[in-house]
Amino acid sequence: MSSDRHTPTKDPPDHPSSSSNHHKQPLPPQPQQPLSRYESQKRRDWNTFVQYLKSQNPPLMMSQFDYTHVLSFLRYLDQFGKTKVHHQACVFFGQPDPPGPCTCPLKQAWGSLDALIGRLRAAYEEHGGGSPDTNPFANGSIRVHLREVRESQAKARGIPYRKKKRRKTKNEVVVVKKDVANSSTLNQSFT
Repeated sequence: MSSDRHTPTKDPPDHPSSSSNHHKQPLPPQPQQPLSRYESQKRRDWNTFVQYLKSQNPPLMMSQFDYTHVLSFLRYLDQFGKTKVHHQACVFFGQPDPPGPCTCPLKQAWGSLDALIGRLRAAYEEHGGGSPDTNPFANGSIRVHLREVRESQAKARGIPYRKKKRRKTKNEVVVVKKDVANSSTLNQSFT
């Protein structure tokens, strides 16, 4: 054996900081954090959409779909819905709590579709779909479709959809009170 060859020495086990042992021990695998409820739902929704594209005749690749395929996916999902949406000809049309059963279809609720599109929008961008400007889930036609679904379901149930009013901030309330206070002192000075 040649003298220029160096054999590493082993440090005793009571010295864990030795440099020769430190580099040879594999790091324990990091436990993966469980996905949040939102992330796991987003993954399920994305996989369902991809499966839907593959089931088309002919099957579509991810690079081939556009907003029209998203709209057809939303219509496809209606068959699995649980929300009764009355037709205009139905005797229960416009009644929030119909007294009896009818043959009107079950559809996906507007809120479910709206949340689904939000998750699919995010998933599309995460899967390298491109810029938000080219995202088919963010297309204006999708927003129009969702608005129409919301309005038709509200009419069918007789419950109008009302957008939640924006809460006033503390500063806005103070400004209004100051204006009211100033206007009342001004009115008193003119009388």
